Parts: sequence; structure tokens; C-alpha cells
Amino acid sequence: MHPLDKFRHCPVCGSDTFTDNDFKSRRCGDCGFVYYLNPSAATVAVITDGNGKILVATRSKEPAKGTLDLPGGFCDCNETAEEGVRREVLEETGLIVTEARYLFSLPNRYLYSGLNIPTLDLFFLCKAKDTTGATARECALALRKAGAAKVYFAGYAVSNNGTEDAELCAVIVYA
Repeated sequence: MHPLDKFRHCPVCGSDTFTDNDFKSRRCGDCGFVYYLNPSAATVAVITDGNGKILVATRSKEPAKGTLDLPGGFCDCNETAEEGVRREVLEETGLIVTEARYLFSLPNRYLYSGLNIPTLDLFFLCKAKDTTGATARECALALRKAGAAKVYFAGYAVSNNGTEDAELCAVIVYA
């Protein structure tokens, strides 16, 4: 089901003449309001400890409960992506991010309440004050450091020393 299929009434005037305008919008036949379904901004933190390990979490909640994940989440209104990644890392791990360097973005989908919500995931290479104090909070069931020969993402490869190589990949390789 397309997320716009859930929108049957105009959010401005309440009319039931709220119909498809194109693949990403609906238009009200009465007041003319057009609603565009744009992706929600979400952040992902790749937190390194300086010793070739990254911090990974085990999800405690759906979607994907029990799977490995990187800290992050949705940006709040009136918040920059950098503020969002810092807040999410603090909420999920208790760590204070001292540096967040933007890497790249990827379109994604987030299953929420039966809807596939389009997201734009913004990846950041993060440094924290002290990764030894990380504790599982909020959506994380457990945190662990995973050794990584290289962490590959679409368009970039971040090696242990933080340098970037131009490789087109979309996996995380754990040692």
C-alpha cells in the first residue's frame, strides 16, 4: 500500500475529494490544497572508538527487532541533521558526540504501523568523548563494539583510520 492511500480527506478543509495528483502527491478538489509525500530526514551514526571498532546496537523494538543496527533516528522539527544525530546517539547510547562529519545520504523505507514511510538517511562518521561509557537505552537492547576491516556504504568506504575510498558498496564488513 502506498502511504498516500491512507489520506482520504483534505487536511485543510476536510473534503473527501482528496485524490491522486501524481505519484507523490494528492490534491483537494474543493480547496486546491496539494499534499506532497516527501521523505522524512533520518540520521545514522557510525561511531568509531579509534581502535578499529564501531559501535553497533541490537534493536529492542520493531521494526527489525533483534537485528544489528547503528545508532540514529528521525530528525525533529527545527533541528539540523547534526543536532539530530547528536541527540539520537545520546538518547540511544548515553554518549556525547564531539564530532559529526557528514558522509553521504541514501533513500530508504521505514516500516511503521504497517506503512512503508520514505526516508532520506543521512550518514555521519561520529567521534564520542568516551565510548567505554556506552549503555543501551531507548531502542537498543544491547551495545557492542564490532571490529571492522572496512565499513562500506553506497558510494564510500570508510576505513579504520577514517579515510575515504571511492568504492560503490552497501554492506558493513565485520572482522
